[in-house]
Amino acid sequence: MPPSVIYQIDRLIHPSMAERGNENLSSASRLLLLVLFFLSAAEAEGAAFTAAEADAAISRFQEYLRIDTAHPSPDYAAAAAFLRSQADSLSLKHETLEFVAGKPLLLLKWPGRRPSLPSLLLNSHTDVVPAEPHKWVHPPFSAALGSEGNIYARGSQDMKCVGIQYLEAIRRLKAARFVPDRTIYISFVPDEEIGGTDGVGALVASDTFKQMRVGVVLDEGLASPRPEYRVFYGERCPWWLVIRAQGAPGHGAKLYDGSAMENVMKSVEAVRRFRAAQFDLVKTGTKVEGEVVSVNLVYLKAGIPSPTGFVMNLQPSEAEVGLDVRVPPNTDPKALEKRIAEEWAPSSRNMTYEFKQKVSVYDMFGKPAITAADRSNSWWILFEEAVKEANGKLSKPEIFPASTDARFFRELGIPAFGFSPMANTPILLHDHNEFLNKEEYLKGVTIYESIIKAFASYKDEVEESKAEL
Repeated sequence: MPPSVIYQIDRLIHPSMAERGNENLSSASRLLLLVLFFLSAAEAEGAAFTAAEADAAISRFQEYLRIDTAHPSPDYAAAAAFLRSQADSLSLKHETLEFVAGKPLLLLKWPGRRPSLPSLLLNSHTDVVPAEPHKWVHPPFSAALGSEGNIYARGSQDMKCVGIQYLEAIRRLKAARFVPDRTIYISFVPDEEIGGTDGVGALVASDTFKQMRVGVVLDEGLASPRPEYRVFYGERCPWWLVIRAQGAPGHGAKLYDGSAMENVMKSVEAVRRFRAAQFDLVKTGTKVEGEVVSVNLVYLKAGIPSPTGFVMNLQPSEAEVGLDVRVPPNTDPKALEKRIAEEWAPSSRNMTYEFKQKVSVYDMFGKPAITAADRSNSWWILFEEAVKEANGKLSKPEIFPASTDARFFRELGIPAFGFSPMANTPILLHDHNEFLNKEEYLKGVTIYESIIKAFASYKDEVEESKAEL
């Protein structure tokens, strides 16, 4: 209820001496505003979880976490069965799509009153990365609840929390008899952790997706060690690069120019200097991690194998290095590839390079694949205000330092925000002892409740006029 109304209610409940004689303050007016006051109070109380509701929500979260969907053999079938049961409990329509055998994609639907309006898509992935159980304080798929309220499990941050928070927020909205104007889709997709091609990549290329008419997407973000929530409007694109060098083989004691190992090490040194310069921008605070090009060596391959290791008196004729390069959407890709061709793998040194994966920094319209996170974007305004309405606070919008499924939507020009409501939480995705505190989890549900309600109720004049045609 707006503060002005609350002030008027207070005046009517506790009128001053002058106001007691005011004929405009009738008993009927006081009674009406008192009713509004108590309704508002009831609504505010309804925003909190009861003990029973909290226990049930945490239990469902734990049940999902206990399903082992780690690569290389994720139990997608069990995850899909659990999620279908949750959809049934919420009376949500659902269908299972399988663009690639053994990789089910579950699509849930909450029809809106205005299906002609663009829809809202809430996306999450069901797969998780492997874990090393002996390095965890609790088994990684036990979803153990620690004494401080921390829920330990692989996927507790990345990103089973988000998928179930969507459903819990919808559970609360339905209990409050909220009816969306826009249709809401909730997608649970496979294989994000290995590239997403067979999950969201296949979905966005399908006729099903065209029929969904998606207007805005929510996907995963990162935990924040600070009280503010982090939100991402773009992400660095992976350029997985292999550089190869060739040279004449030689005796291990001979010094000569142009060997394969010498050439590849010159490239490694050039890469190291570039990496250090980019990293210095982060260390000095000039840029944040998502705004620089990151380069990391992931393997070196050379040498002549022998039964006991490698031949020690023979210089190899081939050598190669693998690099994980991540490119921000504001980078000039032509300039970067020129650097690779001329400095990192020059043909003059008998070197070649190959991209194992190269994701464009541009969308299908030739623009940087980002979503406006300012007042020019109505979705951003709604997002920012909805988080504030739920007593949350956002930090400055960022470029995601790695890659997520959100890139597939941004490539189509669809607005997409990366957001995982985890504040006061160490960043532990892909790490040992990944956990999320139960209170942060429940708070995140209320944050999503506010966002979903705002997005699903949004009425845009341009969209309204198109819908009427």
